[in-house]
Amino acid sequence: MNPKTVLFGKTLEELKKLAEELGQKSFVGTQIAKGLYQRRVSSFSEMTDLSLPLRQRLEAEYELGLTLPNKVDASIDGTKKYLFPAAGKFIEAAYIPDTDRKTLCLSSQVGCKMGCLFCMTAKQGFQANLSVNEILNQVRSLPEGNELTNVVYMGMGEPLDNLENTLKSLEILTADWGMGFGVQRVTVSSIGLMPALETFFSRTRVRFALSLHNPFEDERAQLLPVQNVHGLAQIIGFLKSIQDTDARRLSIEYIAFAGVNDTPRHVKELVRLLHGLKIRVNLIRFHPIPGTPLIGSDESTLVRMRDALSERGIPTTIRRSRGQDIYAACGLLSTKALLQNSNQQDF
Repeated sequence: MNPKTVLFGKTLEELKKLAEELGQKSFVGTQIAKGLYQRRVSSFSEMTDLSLPLRQRLEAEYELGLTLPNKVDASIDGTKKYLFPAAGKFIEAAYIPDTDRKTLCLSSQVGCKMGCLFCMTAKQGFQANLSVNEILNQVRSLPEGNELTNVVYMGMGEPLDNLENTLKSLEILTADWGMGFGVQRVTVSSIGLMPALETFFSRTRVRFALSLHNPFEDERAQLLPVQNVHGLAQIIGFLKSIQDTDARRLSIEYIAFAGVNDTPRHVKELVRLLHGLKIRVNLIRFHPIPGTPLIGSDESTLVRMRDALSERGIPTTIRRSRGQDIYAACGLLSTKALLQNSNQQDF
């Protein structure tokens, strides 16, 4: 028996085409989209604006494709890490509540192929790209989904390495006919892949965060091997070239490592590199992971860097760590152990 086609994760145009293939007017696709993404139905029977015969056919031939998390870990600071089955394996997503801001940090891949020295996901290696359904299911099937105010693509994987599925998920997430998140409430983080970055900026209006971590090309390559293919000068040059016509918020993610990228020399080069770019820098504490020689900068060094950059006209903040006790903080998401266990026994 052929598996049923999953509808959650299809764009409006795809749903309109589906409606026509079922002998319906194209506007029926819009009705289906509203049921999936706005009314958050849990079954086709709840789509009461559709005819009964159509609902019965949808039930017989299609499925919504919603998958609840298998497990949750709760931090003492209120952060929760959810484990979702995806692509025959597992992914993690972090829910981060903070007064009136409720953020979901979601994943775009199982593992990652970028090989960053400081990231647990990189040590897992790459297993699969997530489908649009699997990306957005983290939003839809989150127990706190109705409370979310912000979504960040900063979990497992490199979003621009799964470009088409990332872009489709962003379309559904931010569309009026879709899940309705304002573009200013959604941020995609990337180490900077060209020309995927150009495509990203041309097809979506969400915010962008560049994982920089070192302003010197040769030193950055030691932390992020992809630097050897996608050079920093090209990435920064592109961001500067579009800012006159693109007013979206840009930010820099900068994990500070003791003696590696936190010296006055690095601050000076950051000021030079980012000169003329309307951007905000987020300094991030390094959370130690096994098998790396890196050590996080101490608090006084972070403060010194923040003040030095701010005094030179680059707004800079120190990001507060969340969920470190459950391995949900920046750079700690990984399902490597679960993948190993699943090879030995059913999870």
